[in-house]
Amino acid sequence: MGSDTRAQTLSTEGLVDAASSATGLDDFGDDDWREGLERLVQALVEEAALTDVGTVAAHKELKYLLMARLGIVAHRTAHPEVSTADVIPPIVIVGQARTGTTILHDLLAQDLAARVPLTWEVQRPCPPPKASTYAVDPRIEAVDARIAAVGAAMPDLFGMHPMGARLGQECVCITTSAFRSILFATEYRIPSYARWLFEEADHEPAYDWHRTFLQHLQSRHPTDRWVLKSPGHIWTLSDLMSAYPAAMLVQTHRDPLRIIASVTSMYTTLRGTTSDDVDPTEIAAEWAEHIITGLDRSVTARQDGTLDAAKVVDVGFGDFMRDQVATVERIYAELGLPFTTDVRRCVTDFLADHPRDKHGGHRYTFAATGLDADEWRERAQRYQEFFDVPSERLD
Repeated sequence: MGSDTRAQTLSTEGLVDAASSATGLDDFGDDDWREGLERLVQALVEEAALTDVGTVAAHKELKYLLMARLGIVAHRTAHPEVSTADVIPPIVIVGQARTGTTILHDLLAQDLAARVPLTWEVQRPCPPPKASTYAVDPRIEAVDARIAAVGAAMPDLFGMHPMGARLGQECVCITTSAFRSILFATEYRIPSYARWLFEEADHEPAYDWHRTFLQHLQSRHPTDRWVLKSPGHIWTLSDLMSAYPAAMLVQTHRDPLRIIASVTSMYTTLRGTTSDDVDPTEIAAEWAEHIITGLDRSVTARQDGTLDAAKVVDVGFGDFMRDQVATVERIYAELGLPFTTDVRRCVTDFLADHPRDKHGGHRYTFAATGLDADEWRERAQRYQEFFDVPSERLD
């Protein structure tokens, strides 16, 4: 597929028309999603080196996100009371990728008083799920089948990141339909979009949409406590706290060089599904900058008062891996929540049913990044010293 054909397949107006035709809807809500989509589409056409299969996949992904947006806005218009419902001050896990956030999210989700956005309802939010059929919704089976197909195409990915329709999903997957999400920059080589997102973009529209999405999900299935997580929040802590000023945070910590090595391996695998031109050393150089910037912003947020230390629980990766149940119990204690016998049992049972290396684990090395370890150790010094994060072996 040539560049001209790729541009025709991936055009903002073409995608908008396709989504509207598929749904019979044309109200996308506030127009603040358009800039992100336009920048994303331009980067996909000009920078991502998509294969023919990758171009079709990107078109399908963006069309679906627009369809989901149309459905959420339509439900909100038909049921205006949805927009007035409160989103209970959430617990938000804000650690960087590859720091234990996924398993921690899943463990906190075992409490029946909590609710996490599950993969199936984030991928297929319309109509909003009902409490009476939440556990047996037919979309669960459909999404599991789709995930199984992804696993067949990318078997290594399951060892890197657990996936399942009933597992928790990240906020970056919610803000994709606002077209202001780091998820796109992990899937595709789109440096211009990534620079805009990390350095220039206004993230208030993304958090407005995030609230809209949660209001949609809870409209027929209320909850007492949302438990959320995303590596994307680390770059936008001020916007997060503006959107949810009563939120309680859990920040996970790990040696930044190990984070860089791990995400390089994972994003190389992801991008290899849509492009034949994938260079892990390029990914490492790009994401090392982003990762250190995000970690430094988290230091600044503590120093300038953006985050109240009394409302944040810090969790070291090593401590968490050594005793996950004790870590969850400590989080509950620091957040003032009851860690009951039932919660302990559910957490313990989940760990037994989901062993860490169930799908083979994730193996990677810092050497594969091509980066100079001494240089990046120095770059990480401010963060590591402030949060007392130990360095790990890099082999």
